[in-house]
Amino acid sequence: HVRIVMQKEERSLRWGEERRLEFIEFRLGWEGGVRRGDIRSLFGVSEPQASKDLTEYQKRAPNNAIYDASAKRYVASPSFEPVFMQDGPDEYLLRLRSLAEGLTAPGESWIGSHPEVDIVLTPARQVDEGCLKAVLDAHRLGGSLEVLYQSMSAERPKPIWRRITPHAFGYDGFRWHVRAYCHLTDKFKDFLLPRILKSRDPGKGGVTGECDHLWQERFEVEIAPHPNLAAAQRAIVERDYGMVDGIARLPVRFAMLFYVLKRLGLLDSPEEKSARSQHIIVANREATEAALGRADFSL
Repeated sequence: HVRIVMQKEERSLRWGEERRLEFIEFRLGWEGGVRRGDIRSLFGVSEPQASKDLTEYQKRAPNNAIYDASAKRYVASPSFEPVFMQDGPDEYLLRLRSLAEGLTAPGESWIGSHPEVDIVLTPARQVDEGCLKAVLDAHRLGGSLEVLYQSMSAERPKPIWRRITPHAFGYDGFRWHVRAYCHLTDKFKDFLLPRILKSRDPGKGGVTGECDHLWQERFEVEIAPHPNLAAAQRAIVERDYGMVDGIARLPVRFAMLFYVLKRLGLLDSPEEKSARSQHIIVANREATEAALGRADFSL
């Protein structure tokens, strides 16, 4: 998120200008400096406009940029403090990740000189485009549709048609699912998008998402360092997860609880795993087990 700190009497910024000033600050903060040519090449503006942007940035953040005549660029001052961007390392690392995964072009990432990066990728899950559009249409219109869905339950070894009323989407870090009311079982369920094979017959919606209490309500998972870690190791884990007094509290939707615990390796007794590979455990284990039971999951 971009937060602009300015006096009330200053004029408001247009979106394009705001983006260019944010870019100037990004380059100053994360790459040490910025040139007029950087602004021109990325945003396609004239040299006078690039100069104007730099002047405007200095006006709004007077202690952040110094002109280095030998390098012919503006560099970050020793007292540099972000004015437009407040996300810290997350801002840079998110752009670096998007660049490494091919989600953004090099120029669009704003990173001029980046380190070599590799990302642990997961196999692509194939989602039918037409089915996704049909689900989105039903959601947008507050309606329902029939989907040919391949369940992995023993009771339904073959795909069957079932009517659903979608109201939300979830992502577990590997797969997307649609959260929907199932007209067949009279329950709210998760339907993995890759397992929706066909769609048909849009119609009137069923029970709405406001009645999906497992989606609307949250449970607080408490995580702590693995008890077998050494003192210094415990301290770095506490710092890594932003723990306070050895505990980090994660508010999670009941409907997403299983996926969160699975992603963090907190299913199947994490305290019995090697502390070398499993650094955290569930501190409120009993309450978490009860929450999973309410959400129709079990450890």
